[in-house]
Amino acid sequence: MITKKRVVLSLAGVLVAALLLFCAYAWITLHVSYSDGERAGFLQKFSRKGWICKTWEGEILLTSMPGAIPEKFEFSVRDDDVAHQLQAAAGKRVVLNYEQHKGIPSQCFGDTEYFITKVQIAQ
Repeated sequence: MITKKRVVLSLAGVLVAALLLFCAYAWITLHVSYSDGERAGFLQKFSRKGWICKTWEGEILLTSMPGAIPEKFEFSVRDDDVAHQLQAAAGKRVVLNYEQHKGIPSQCFGDTEYFITKVQIAQ
């Protein structure tokens, strides 16, 4: 015979398992990178934004050749030290090392899938 207590425990077990799977998925997407590399350009915009989850977001203008239309590279920053370096580099030419993380489950971790890990100011 199925008791009310057994049903409640089963539902609680399913909810806990779903929460653990979600946490494992989020951890994997945030710690295992799909790709990494460098982008160089002029830091055009950098700000902290969001209604509930505040994240650092920015964009650089990539210039390939003089006179060409620049392409934008949008990125997110999770490290406060990197964010402070970028704030100091506003308007300057920078080289950004990034990691691409696909499938991040929420914008609370960043608006983009590109996360900056290192900043160098180009001379």
